[in-house]
Amino acid sequence: MSGTDHSDARAEGAGRRSRADYTGGVYGSVLAASVVIGAGTLGSFPRLELVLLLLLTGVVFWIAHVHAQLFGARLAQWTPDRRAVLHVCREEWPIVEAAVPPAVAVAVSPVLGLGVSGAVWLSLSTAVAGQVGWSVAAAHRSGASPRLVVATASVNLVLGLLIISFKIILKH
Repeated sequence: MSGTDHSDARAEGAGRRSRADYTGGVYGSVLAASVVIGAGTLGSFPRLELVLLLLLTGVVFWIAHVHAQLFGARLAQWTPDRRAVLHVCREEWPIVEAAVPPAVAVAVSPVLGLGVSGAVWLSLSTAVAGQVGWSVAAAHRSGASPRLVVATASVNLVLGLLIISFKIILKH
């Protein structure tokens, strides 16, 4: 590859990143928080089960979103090729990425001296922080004004706190 080819590839990658859509990250964070809330009573290995539940649910929802993108809206218009499939897979990947920090929080909770309940709260807090972070990243990347960045962060924080209130009300 010539120097020009490398710079073209870098420019294309930078353009793709600047147009990145973090909606899946926000959605995936809400999903992760909901999984933690809905987990309820876990079995003999609660931390491992919660880590797997978070990651596997993220993957299943990612597959569902890829499927919906490729075969729901687009199938009527064209037959997706390999490039289109890979594009949609990358586009929806933040759903899976958003499940990783809450899962890691559960996995490291014993090192922090937390019991299972503490691990659940740490994971839930991490998911809500991720939700706010993804929304701020999306707003910032889209060139939103500082006021709009604060607004989207606030809305996502309120949504996260609403999920936390469900946890408190349900008293898992």
